[in-house]
Amino acid sequence: MALIEAKNVCLGYDGHDVVTNLNFHVDRGDYLCVVGENGSGKSTLIKALLGLKKCSSGHLHFLEGLKQNQIGYLPQQTAAQKDFPASVYEVVLTGNAGKKKFFGFYSKNDKRKALDNMSILGISELKNKCYRNLSGGQQQRVLLARALCATESLLLLDEPVTGLDPVATEDMYDLLYHLNRDHGITIIMVSHDIRAALRYSTRMLHLRGSQLYFGKTCDYLSSEAGRIFMGGEDNA
Repeated sequence: MALIEAKNVCLGYDGHDVVTNLNFHVDRGDYLCVVGENGSGKSTLIKALLGLKKCSSGHLHFLEGLKQNQIGYLPQQTAAQKDFPASVYEVVLTGNAGKKKFFGFYSKNDKRKALDNMSILGISELKNKCYRNLSGGQQQRVLLARALCATESLLLLDEPVTGLDPVATEDMYDLLYHLNRDHGITIIMVSHDIRAALRYSTRMLHLRGSQLYFGKTCDYLSSEAGRIFMGGEDNA
């Protein structure tokens, strides 16, 4: 069953469309990679999915009771965020904040969920460590646990391996694969890494202002967008 459906969606700023005529769907259990070169509209689509931008035309439907504040979001980290002076547990716990009327008041269920997600991602022993003192890979695990606290069904990730070394990069991809396969979490990942997308995703959406390709990952390389990539004309 579909969680999200985009029908003839156009997105833009000040009367100018950055993305035009998007038609795609995200089913429960999908692992969708959104790829495309800089300026292709990936960031604009993220904002629309999070409810931060309205469609200039077309419709973006959220189905099966999914609400935009129930999407677990892992953004690209800034330098200030990497230096955040809080414990791992405190950072993970804030993932529950989007569903609460009063920030800072957490229920027993919120606290249990934070601990459970830390366990799933193998960071329970880091609970009382200061977030700013962790390695890049450990910080991404913490932020992923935080994002899981916000959702029961859907993670949206923006370039989740940026700045990570090769070992931490593979570790992050493996974590996401197991969350999708073993825990039933639907994933939308925005990435420049088409090779990883081909390896891990079930569907791909390739943007270049408009929609170059949407479909099964196994069919991507035989598509026009895939042939462009293999020819070296698109380094998305």
